[in-house]
Amino acid sequence: MVALSPTPVIETSRLVLRAPGGRDFAAWRKFFLSDRSRFIRTAEPDEALAWRAWSGVIGHWVMRGWGSFVVTTHDSDAALGMTGPWAPINWPEYEIGWTLWSDEHEGKGLMTEAAKATLDHAFRTLQWSTAVSYIAPDNIRSIRLAERLGAVLDPEAPGYPGEKPACVYRHRKPEDLA
Repeated sequence: MVALSPTPVIETSRLVLRAPGGRDFAAWRKFFLSDRSRFIRTAEPDEALAWRAWSGVIGHWVMRGWGSFVVTTHDSDAALGMTGPWAPINWPEYEIGWTLWSDEHEGKGLMTEAAKATLDHAFRTLQWSTAVSYIAPDNIRSIRLAERLGAVLDPEAPGYPGEKPACVYRHRKPEDLA
């Protein structure tokens, strides 16, 4: 296996957040080809598009030196989803994004715990001064998660560069939430 340059591992009380790898493609593919991925893609999914998207996730770490983390538990290295810093070249602002890959893990606070840890990482370790999350207006679960994290709708923020409409939720620094 080819390894990325050293990447951080973040541990929370229940979770391990690590860099994505080839071993996660099967779980990503299943998610990406399902209706659950409708908020993050602009075309009908197929295996080739899933492959290119996953290659972009891994490549983001190479291009930026940081990226989204795969979410696992202390008991298993199986990927449950992904969250963390994200900034493709055409994004107007740095984003904290998240995807939970299976409905069996919903309602347990796992993504809240994981996203909170990556927000802390972005502000404290990467020294970001601001962060947003671009969320489809009809993605109610994601909007609620942003609000649980302390983010507020920012209608003045530069818009999402994608083809789909998105609301921009601005995150506060962890020290401002206390």
